[in-house]
Amino acid sequence: MKISRRKLIGAGVAAGAAAWGPSVLRAQTAPSAARTVRMMNGNITNFDPYSTTTYHTVDHALAIYDTLFALDSKLTPRPQMVKNWAVSDDKKTYTFELRDGLGFHDGTAVTAGDCVASIRRWLRTPGGQLVKERTKDVSRKDDKTFTIVLNEPFALLLDQLGESVNYLLFVMREKDADRAPTEPVTTHIGSGPFKFNEALFKPGVSFVYDRNEKYVTRAEQPDGLAGGKIVNVDRAIWEVIADQQTAVAALQAGEIDLLSDPPANLFPMIEGDPNLVLEDLHKSGDNYLLRMNCLQKPFESVKARQAILHLVDQEAFLRLINPNPKYNHTITSLFGTGTPYVNDANTGWHKKGGDPAKAKQLFKESGYSGEKVVILQPTNWLPGSNVAQLLAAALRKIEVNAELAPSDWAGLSERRSNKGPVESGGWSIYPTSAIDLSFGDPLSAGWMTLNGQYYGWPQNDEYEVLRAQWANGTLEDRKTLARKMQQSWWDTAGSVFLGQSVSPIARRKELTGLVSYPALLPMWNMRKA
Repeated sequence: MKISRRKLIGAGVAAGAAAWGPSVLRAQTAPSAARTVRMMNGNITNFDPYSTTTYHTVDHALAIYDTLFALDSKLTPRPQMVKNWAVSDDKKTYTFELRDGLGFHDGTAVTAGDCVASIRRWLRTPGGQLVKERTKDVSRKDDKTFTIVLNEPFALLLDQLGESVNYLLFVMREKDADRAPTEPVTTHIGSGPFKFNEALFKPGVSFVYDRNEKYVTRAEQPDGLAGGKIVNVDRAIWEVIADQQTAVAALQAGEIDLLSDPPANLFPMIEGDPNLVLEDLHKSGDNYLLRMNCLQKPFESVKARQAILHLVDQEAFLRLINPNPKYNHTITSLFGTGTPYVNDANTGWHKKGGDPAKAKQLFKESGYSGEKVVILQPTNWLPGSNVAQLLAAALRKIEVNAELAPSDWAGLSERRSNKGPVESGGWSIYPTSAIDLSFGDPLSAGWMTLNGQYYGWPQNDEYEVLRAQWANGTLEDRKTLARKMQQSWWDTAGSVFLGQSVSPIARRKELTGLVSYPALLPMWNMRKA
């Protein structure tokens, strides 16, 4: 799961970063301050958007790569790198033609071979899973044309190729995309509107992006992630500032122009500064939740997982996430709060204030006998760290042997891959979050699967049969299907919601033109007065 919207603020060494070469020694002329934007965003430890679900990596990829299709502000897929496309009469063969002027930052042209390799890499991700199941072949016809041949008609193919926020299909060089799935891409060469400045790269400290002067933008107006990607600045510097108060002070002093995730307790200070603005760019709240390791005790038992459902007092957790109630909402539907599929099926577990007595009873019924429950605590994500501590306290009150395992998010991300018992470095629970919008897309959101493949590894075959039907039918059909899926989900307790909170960005007033899109922070179109 993706930790929600740039909430990682800690420093760390960027794993897999490209080696520094002779370019470090070349002098560079810095753009003027008026043509440079400095923003505080989270650290990146994995730069490959196909091997991580962290939004910071997606923000990085949006800058340096381009996509075949992109979703506009209404979440409608629009062509981006594609010029023309056609569908065969039997609706099984899609033919795509690339537009002119596409070139990688190393001077080579983008070809259909690069697109084919990138699609094949994307098909290995959870976001490409359902397309992969329906795909017979992906092949190059000539340098500018490629085809996708399906086993059966799939009306949502273009939607999936455009994606929303989870696993965007970024086009890489063929030699990068062809790497083994277990080998993250370590280069930073794409064909997007910004070039990654290797010479000024300081792992864990700052990332520098320069305007790609050779980028050929589309003629349409910018709209969501679609349309023209017009770069109005010469350089964007992405700072990593570990302390949030320091970051806010830097914003007030004009040392940075944008703070992607200001701390909620400092909203009044920001709102009181005449030079600053709080802006909800994303128009979709962040849904906080807990993932449990369903392969190990105690949460291999569904009753233990259901105990957490009854234990959680969402209002209490939300007060820690954001003390201002106007930004917060409780969640009872698997499909979030703002998607078309929100429903009330099987939500009897929700009780204001939680139900610790019921939780204690369910733990007893599960056969719990004092096993250690290890809660991963992300120390450089304040909301996550706080809710981990509250959860540990709540579990101890019902006589569960809870233990916190503090680390930064990079450490948590590494440890959550361990399927073993806690005695072997495994884990029991960790907090995370994802934007509300993503809960309307069970085809792509790994955290809405019960196929045993996403962190926590819950399984329910009945649910998966229902989820596979999502690609077919009308909106009303999906609403009916959503009720059945939700019934099955809460019976399994694949995850547990803590609530939803809206997180605005903070910027200086002279920085305008920011692209509004759920969760992500594209760097094109912005300008500095």
